[in-house]
Amino acid sequence: MTAPPADSPTLGALLARRDLHLRLDGAGDPQTLARRIRGVHSSDLPDPTPFLAEDLALLTTGTQFLGVSDDRPYDDYVQRLRTRGIAALGFGTEVVRDGVPAGLAAACRAHGLPLFEVPYRTPFIAVARANAEAIAAEQYARRSWALSAQRALSLAALRTDGLRATLEELSRQLGTWVGLFDAAGSLAQEHPTGRIDPAVAAELREEVGTVLRRGARAGSALRIGDVPFSLQTLGRGGHLRGAIAVAADDLDQEARGIVVTVVAMAGLALEQQQSLTHARTALRAGLAASLSADEPALARRISRAVWGGFPSAPVVIGLTSAAATRRDDALEWLESTAGESSGALFFGRLDDGLLLLVPADRIGVLEELAGRFGIAVGTSNAAGLDGVSAALAQARVARDRGGDGLNGFDSVRGGILTLLDAEQARAIAAAELAPLLGHDAAEGTRLVETLRTWLDNDASHESAARALGVHRHTVRARLALVERVLGRDLTAFSTRAELWLSLQSLLWPREVAPAPGCPR
Repeated sequence: MTAPPADSPTLGALLARRDLHLRLDGAGDPQTLARRIRGVHSSDLPDPTPFLAEDLALLTTGTQFLGVSDDRPYDDYVQRLRTRGIAALGFGTEVVRDGVPAGLAAACRAHGLPLFEVPYRTPFIAVARANAEAIAAEQYARRSWALSAQRALSLAALRTDGLRATLEELSRQLGTWVGLFDAAGSLAQEHPTGRIDPAVAAELREEVGTVLRRGARAGSALRIGDVPFSLQTLGRGGHLRGAIAVAADDLDQEARGIVVTVVAMAGLALEQQQSLTHARTALRAGLAASLSADEPALARRISRAVWGGFPSAPVVIGLTSAAATRRDDALEWLESTAGESSGALFFGRLDDGLLLLVPADRIGVLEELAGRFGIAVGTSNAAGLDGVSAALAQARVARDRGGDGLNGFDSVRGGILTLLDAEQARAIAAAELAPLLGHDAAEGTRLVETLRTWLDNDASHESAARALGVHRHTVRARLALVERVLGRDLTAFSTRAELWLSLQSLLWPREVAPAPGCPR
């Protein structure tokens, strides 16, 4: 067999100690030999299990088996040890028995309990001391490793790309995959790259996103397929900055300690970046204001120097709801996406939402933003950078008139008259037309119907008369009465336009029913 390191507190390492002269009954498979021994205890009690803990090696001289004439006591004894979680049984020979009882050896093989012989010349205390020394050596080695790892991580943190270097060093020290997720749940860094299967990586992103959306600090372990992960969030509760995932679930105390150190360092680095983020946010807001005022020259120069320039025209302007300006996860996702696609996405904060600027053929980015974060986004028709204000107005209409998700201007505009369905417009229209409605109700006249028909027929008396089935002089008389009741001059275009809009707002698309008994 291949012996594990002598300072490893395993059954294989204990058996490999030449000074102990221990002999395993049987060949011993690698899994059995790799089992950790937490301690060595000796007892000749028929049932020592109440005084034992799991993962111990039990030593006995076999006094409890004196006078045993069949195999049943051996079988019961071994079964009790297995149930208690004993790792191995050592039998001291030449004390009570010259060799290991055949019944005991058979019972150990039947129940899968490793059995080894301890010769007379090897004191039980020597076996216990050897295991204790292995445990102490392992603990010392792990503490030394932890100190060395902490030193390496500290040096990595001092580099220009401190956060990336620290995570890379953590991956090297643990010998496993390490990933950093941003506040939106996107994988921002991984070390080494491409180690995780794409399907596992996609499911891990979903799990991390779920944890981050809860908003509470958390550390958890999960398994995706056959890959275990340890997950730790970054930042304060309610203001999580991301998460670190490590592809391992059996980290010991020292390994967990350096992970905690890296989590603290990463959290501090991300918090320190906030001032820079705030400065970038203010700069973006200033550029967005310049663009919305159709003053792109200075904004274009600054953007080229800082972010690689604005998207190439033709562009589509997007506008989010105002709530999106307070979504740190959405802002970080946009920042990450803009960084990955240099010059293909610009965003900046306005008073009523985030202005988004993408090439006309990259509108899918805005759709992903709306879907990922449940944000309403209105989009304009394609435009140039010198026409952002008009495109922004289109995006605002699309956002306000559309529902959740992405809404294009063409799909929601429906004509300017659709805007007259607002409650405020109906209130103003009702006040404007109240005198005519009151006169019709009190006197049985048809002033509202006549006015609407006349306006619908381009203020033609003859056309209105035909539509109403009356003489044109009747139409003239009724319109004169309308002028007296309202105190308005119908010859003025502005008056006719205002009254027509009031009629459309108050009655559209409903038809005006004539009052009972009204003459035609």
